[in-house]
Formats: sequence, structure tokens, C-alpha cells
Amino acid sequence: MLKGLLKSFSTKKPASIKSIKPIIIPRAEHTISRNGINHNALKVLYRLNSSGYSAFLVGGCVRDLLLGRHPKDFDIATNALPEDVRRLFRNCRLIGKRFRLAHIIFGKDIIEVATFRTHHKDSHEKHGHSHEGMIIRDNVYGTIEDDVLRRDFTINALYYNIADYTIVDYMHGMQDVQTRLLRMIGDPMQRFQEDPVRLLRAIRFVGKLNLEISPELEKSIYELSHLLGHVSAARLFQEILKFFQEGPRLSTFRLLLKYQLFNQLFPQTSEFLTQPETIQLIENALSDTDQRDDEGKTISPTFLFSVFLWRPILQLSNKSQTEDLPAHVTFEKSIRTVLRQQLERLTIPKRLLMSIQDICFLQYRLTCRYGIAPFRLLEHPRFRAGYDLLILRASAGEPVKELSEWWIKFYSSTQEEREAMIKEISDSTAPKKKKRRSRRRRAPKSKNE
Repeated sequence: MLKGLLKSFSTKKPASIKSIKPIIIPRAEHTISRNGINHNALKVLYRLNSSGYSAFLVGGCVRDLLLGRHPKDFDIATNALPEDVRRLFRNCRLIGKRFRLAHIIFGKDIIEVATFRTHHKDSHEKHGHSHEGMIIRDNVYGTIEDDVLRRDFTINALYYNIADYTIVDYMHGMQDVQTRLLRMIGDPMQRFQEDPVRLLRAIRFVGKLNLEISPELEKSIYELSHLLGHVSAARLFQEILKFFQEGPRLSTFRLLLKYQLFNQLFPQTSEFLTQPETIQLIENALSDTDQRDDEGKTISPTFLFSVFLWRPILQLSNKSQTEDLPAHVTFEKSIRTVLRQQLERLTIPKRLLMSIQDICFLQYRLTCRYGIAPFRLLEHPRFRAGYDLLILRASAGEPVKELSEWWIKFYSSTQEEREAMIKEISDSTAPKKKKRRSRRRRAPKSKNE
């Protein structure tokens, strides 16, 4: 029954806007200036335009410029085919199977150029969708009007025309930008069915841009959160990276909880969200990360993955302790088990997995404060991340306050002070050696005995 219902959503035809006259917003009536546009993006726009093609800035960069933000990426839409773009630019590389795109490379700067696309109802390909209704191929080219309907939200469907510096608005996106409202283009149920990742995109935009959600869109998010189960683990990982790298993370995390999407991404962690320490640990970490971002400091996705997975690791380790295996072996096995299960939902690259494992295992190693072990830990490449996690655990209410305070003092002390601290804790907590019982040597027996 569910499959039949979902199939009915995917077979709905999108509304046509070819008969709708777009709103053309002249340069004098909007705030976008060429001074705010990436100079390499301007080069691409001007060359496409001078070669007889239509060329528009589109999507998030137009939205962000209107909101007074600094876009990270500048995407371009055009009626030039990918092969046409490659002929115009020697520094062009064509990528993608599902989405055929042109990347114009200027050193480390990449400008993405996409050809206008149309809906699959106009395609000659019979297998553009999966059985669940998701789009699996999308190289069906059309006009700008067709391309508008392929966009997800109205605020992402504004086109900045380099020919006359106007904004072309088919879906009243400018009004939604001004009122900070997130609306879906078309039927939200169908659009989420086509690509469930839009569920996460909606939440990310609301958290990032402080938007309100339209009632019909909000209703659909609640009802269709389970569709994330059909998305590949690789795509979900890319979306989580965006969540970790773009703030504000704390408000977005709370939205993921509210709309029941977090459990689709971190099912093991979601089991512990009824525990105040778990919520406190995650919220403290995300709040600190938002503050670091505001200060222009680097953000570590591996640290946030470690925070999100810590409680399942700790719980499994405590349950698995036996007399048969040393504690450190059990702890290490628990980390690997939790990471292996998490990979079923997110394809975390091996290099990140190794870092996450190091940060979490440091929580065990930091309990050792004897001999030269603390000095060796200070030299560990992941020490600072493990140290930060220990402090966060203490602030969230875990019974590691004394341990965290000791490490805070040790970390900021001189060499002599550190040696004294180690001697003090060794004298007070190290097990006392048992005295050997002296044996009385028997006198040798005489020959007469």
C-alpha cells in the first residue's frame, strides 16, 4: 500500500509555468552588486553571454547576496550544453553521471556550470526514477522555465541575468527572501519523494538562514522523514559534512530532533537522547563549535563525529567488560563495533574513521596518569581533541570531573610541576608493593645428624 502511494506521488506531473510571465527585477530595485560576485564567476558569465548563450547566477549565491551574506559557491545556469561549455573553456572538466556538470577550474577556485534541465516527463529515458520514486538520472535539458521547476525551494529559484543585471523571478522567491519564508516549488510530498535529501536541505536552510517553514512544507517533513532510509550512505555523509561545516549547528541539531530526522542519521545515538548527559554533551560541543566558527577558527568534523558517537561507545564498553579481556581491548572493540554500525548510515572515509577512533580511545588512555604515559599523551596528534572531549564530558555531568580538572592543570603546567603532579598521584593512588617475607636459612646439617 505504501509503495503504491509513493508511486502515485512520483507520477504526478509538475505544473507548467511557460505561460506565466516572470517578474523582472531591475538593477535599481535589488541589492546585488558585481563587486560581491566572484571575479572568476563573472569571467564565465561574460564569456557565455558574449558567445550567444544565456548565462545566469542561480541558487544559493543569489539568495545569500540578497540577504547580505557572502556566498561560498557561485553556480551558473545556462542554455549551453556541457560540451559547448567545454569548447569555450580550456580549463573545463565535465563531471557526473546523474548530473552532467561543467567545472571551470581557476587554480583552487571552481565555478560550476549547469545546463537548464527539464522534468523527466519530457525525457526519452524510461528509467529516470528508482522504484521508490527517486530521480537517478537527470541529464534531460530544457529551457529556463523548465529549470525553475527542477529547483527545490522558491528562495533558490532566483536567476541573476548578467546580460542586463536583472533578477528573473518566476516563483515569487524574492518575496520569500524578504519575508524569510521557506516554501517548496510544487507539491512538497512529491518533491521529497523525488529526492529525500531535500528534507535535510530544508532543515539546514531553516537553521542557517533563520527562516520560517510554510505549513504545507512542515507537514510533509514530519510525514516523510523515513524516506531518508532510501538515500545512499555516501550522499547522507556529504549532507552531514555540510551540517558540521556550516553554522549555526546547535539550532540545526534541535531542528533535526524536532522533525525526527536525527534518528535516521545517527540511530545508535538517538537511543540515548532521553539521557540529559547525552543531549548536554552534544549541545555543548555544537555551541563551542559555533563559537569557534564565529572566531574564524578551524572546524573538525572528526571531533563532532566523536561527540555524536561517544555515548553508544561508552555504553557498549561498560556492558562488554569481562574478566577474560583487558579493559583497553574491550574499549577498542566497542569503538570499532559502533563505527561499523554507523557506516551503514553514513559512508565515513577511512582517514576520518581512524581519527574518530583515536579521539574516542584517548578517553581510556587519559585515565592513565602514571610514569611517562601523560607526557607521551601530550605528543599524540589527536591529544587536543581527546582532551576537549574529556572536558565536555565533565561539563555534561559524566563522573570524570576530577580527571578533567587534573588534565586541565597538567596541560597548563611547567615540566617541573607536571613531574610533581605525577609523583603526587602515583604516591596517593598507586598500589603498594607487598613486602617479601624473609626466609630463614636453615643451618647446614652436620655429618653426625
